[in-house]
Amino acid sequence: MRIILSLLLAATASMSLFAQDAGKKGGAKAPPKNLQILTPETYRAAMQSFTQALGVQCDFCHVADRSSDEKEEKKMARMMLTMAREINSKFPDGKQHVTCYTCHRGAQEPLTAPPAGDAKQ
Repeated sequence: MRIILSLLLAATASMSLFAQDAGKKGGAKAPPKNLQILTPETYRAAMQSFTQALGVQCDFCHVADRSSDEKEEKKMARMMLTMAREINSKFPDGKQHVTCYTCHRGAQEPLTAPPAGDAKQ
């Protein structure tokens, strides 16, 4: 049993070191430019959440130069992030209650009224 645990521990340590070395080979990436609301640590997860919440890809808000503010959708995304953060800050538990998905539900534009035919009688 000790041998198995020792092997498992050694394998885990080796994989950890390998992962660290693999990350260094490509060199450290420069942080994204023009971050105004997100941070270098959080922007990746945020971008993935936008893709899921709005059903869009990167080019919906970005041009080839990702730091450019050329597209209005990028400016709107910043305003919406600020709005969601402001709403969430009013909850005393500190949890995230409102996200992009809360309103968008996978659509580029959120519905402002129930779809026709959804009325329950």
